[in-house]
Amino acid sequence: MKRNTEKKREQEKRVVSEMIALYCRRKHDSKGELCPECRTLQDYAFLRSDRCPFMETKTFCSNCRVHCYKPQMREKIREVMRFSGPRMFLYHPVMAIRHVVSSRAEKIKLKKTERRI
Repeated sequence: MKRNTEKKREQEKRVVSEMIALYCRRKHDSKGELCPECRTLQDYAFLRSDRCPFMETKTFCSNCRVHCYKPQMREKIREVMRFSGPRMFLYHPVMAIRHVVSSRAEKIKLKKTERRI
C-alpha cells in the first residue's frame, strides 16, 4: 500500500509540475526554467503533496475535502489549473486523459460514499 501511495504522490507531482511549467512558459515567457514565482508555487505544491495524510485514499487535490493550501497559494494554483488544464490535451495528451479519467472516477466514488452516509 505504501508503494502505491508513493506512486500516486509522484504522479500528482508530475502533473502539477507540467501544468506550472506550461503556465510559466506562456504567461511569463520563461525559456526552460521556471520563473521565481512559479518555482515557489511548485515547491509549495510539492511540499503539500509530501505532507498529505489523505494520499492513500484520494487521487488529486481537487477531489480532496480538506484544502491545505494557504488562500493566496490556493488562488494561484487555481489560476494555473484554469489556464493549463485545457492546454494539457495539446502538450501532454496521455497525462491529461489519465488525469481526467481518474478525477472523474474519484468524484463518482465520493458521491456514492456521501449517499451512504
